[in-house]
Amino acid sequence: MSLKKKLKNLNYLELTPLKKFGEESDEKGLASILIPRFKIEALNNLIPKSRSKYIKVKLDEFGSATWFAINGENNVKKICTILTEKFGEKIQPAEERITKFLSTLYHQRCIYFKELGSK
Repeated sequence: MSLKKKLKNLNYLELTPLKKFGEESDEKGLASILIPRFKIEALNNLIPKSRSKYIKVKLDEFGSATWFAINGENNVKKICTILTEKFGEKIQPAEERITKFLSTLYHQRCIYFKELGSK
């Protein structure tokens, strides 16, 4: 079954996102996703020690809060609730913004969904 057919039968808000990469946070509590420069670990060993083995994707306050809410248990609806409680009107329309952001992370292969089972 193709991915599009799988997604048609699922409610996006019921999906549970999972992280593929680690993160670090700065002094302001904003996240940066750490994406390995190379998929093959041996190639990462060729990078000089003065350079990072990771490409850092810096997130804003909403993106960071969303990223930190991804814990393997929270589904998209729960993440929307958490962020609405935290940011109130600043993040409205929350469901639309968060699902769009998570879709972007999914298409950039930074996350996957537990229910789809593909890493």
